[in-house]
Amino acid sequence: MPPASPELISPRSPRVLAARRLAKRNFRGKEQLFLAEGPQAVREAGAQPGTLVELFATVEAAERYADIVGEARDTGARVHLASEEVIADISTTVTPQGLVGICRFLDTPFEEILAARPRLVAVLAHVRDPGNAGTVLRCADAAGAEAVVLTDASVDLYNPKAVRASVGSLFHLPVAVGVPVERAVAGLKDAGVRILAADGAGRHDLDDELDKGTMGGPTAWVFGNEAWGLPNETRALADAVVRVPIHGKAESLNLATAAAVCLYASARAQRAPGGCRSVTGS
Repeated sequence: MPPASPELISPRSPRVLAARRLAKRNFRGKEQLFLAEGPQAVREAGAQPGTLVELFATVEAAERYADIVGEARDTGARVHLASEEVIADISTTVTPQGLVGICRFLDTPFEEILAARPRLVAVLAHVRDPGNAGTVLRCADAAGAEAVVLTDASVDLYNPKAVRASVGSLFHLPVAVGVPVERAVAGLKDAGVRILAADGAGRHDLDDELDKGTMGGPTAWVFGNEAWGLPNETRALADAVVRVPIHGKAESLNLATAAAVCLYASARAQRAPGGCRSVTGS
């Protein structure tokens, strides 16, 4: 049972100051650590050996989520019971949930991703909004993608907003960061992966591609900037530039919605008879 009062009550505590600095990208990069907030993210981090190194919890949260706190201790993470003021000071959310974890970076070398011969990959090229990046990562996880690649022109994966938007999916699948888009495309092509660039002005229609049966092989979807899409030089690297058809009167789809449609289209085609997953059923 946790003690009746928190051990950390001052926002000026060295441990609290060190945790709070991780809200800034330069400190995250220097320490190779990032913040994971809330029970879902902390639980998923704790399930990955060696990832969760420290946990701050209010007394109320430690009681409510005793299993999460216990698992964190079992994996060797340092657990601090903290006042609500301390948690609010560390947290980057308006309404903290009482648990804030400090985690090690999870980068996977791009070469390891290629060596695994992935069949479905999301490539985030020029994606600048952290919420969108985290949501696309979540969509890729749900669709069964084997990896996500963030190019060097995209947002920091460990931005607190990106971590929250991934809702734990950050801890589920390999993610390579800082890969130049040319290298990402060339490496995936060499690994036998077809490159599809998602763009509202694409020449190819997603429905037509599904009808023609061209979507069942290993595929990487390249997603661009929220406001201006993909630059011409990136579009030119793709095997095809594909648009999601708009059947109603909506002007367009936002990035995360379009990514979900594209990734699930590939996932379904790959599991259909003749698709690259239909033989193993995996």
